Amino acid sequence: MCHERSLVLGECTDVELLQAHVSGRRYAFAELLRRHNDHLWQTALRTSYTREDAADSLQDALLSAHRTAGAFRAESQVRSWLHAIVVNACLDRIRRNKTRRALSLSPESMPEPRDERDEMAAVEMSMVIDRALFSLPPEQRTALVAVDVEGYSVAEAAALLGVPEGTIKSRCARGRQRLKEQLDYLRDPGNRR
Repeated sequence: MCHERSLVLGECTDVELLQAHVSGRRYAFAELLRRHNDHLWQTALRTSYTREDAADSLQDALLSAHRTAGAFRAESQVRSWLHAIVVNACLDRIRRNKTRRALSLSPESMPEPRDERDEMAAVEMSMVIDRALFSLPPEQRTALVAVDVEGYSVAEAAALLGVPEGTIKSRCARGRQRLKEQLDYLRDPGNRR
C-alpha cells in the first residue's frame, strides 16, 4: 500500500496518493500534481480570460485541493475532481473580476512571427477562434471546452461541472451557435444581420 514508507510514490495510484497526503505523507500531493499539472494548467488557460488569471486561479484551486483533500469521496477520478476544482476557481475569478477580457501583450504571450505564410495563417486562425470562444458566457465556454476541446462525454462534463447533462447539452448547443455567428461575422464583417 502507498502509505508505507518503503514504497515509491510514483508507483501509487492517484487515490492512494491523495490518501497518503491526507495521512501526512510528505511529497504525496506534489507527486499527484506532477502527474496532472499540464492538464490542469491547460484547463485553467482555456477557462480564464488571461494567462495571469489562469495562473492565479490554478494556484487558488491547488491550495483548495490541498486543504480539502480529506473530503474527496472517490465518487469520481482524482483527475476529474482536480479538474472541477480548477474550473470552479476560474469561474469564481471571472465573477470577481467582472471585467472584459484584456489582451496581454507580454512577449511570452505573443507568438513568434514565422516566415512561412501557412504558419502565420494558423496562428491568425487560432487567435480568431480564441477571440470568438472568449466572447461566450463563461458557462457556455467551460461546457464547450470540456466536451469539444478536452473530449469529455456530456455525462463526464456534467459531473465535472456539477450540472445536469441536459444543461451541458443546451450550453454546448447555444455556445456552438454563438461561435458560428461570431466566426461568420469575422469571416465576412460586411454581412451584418
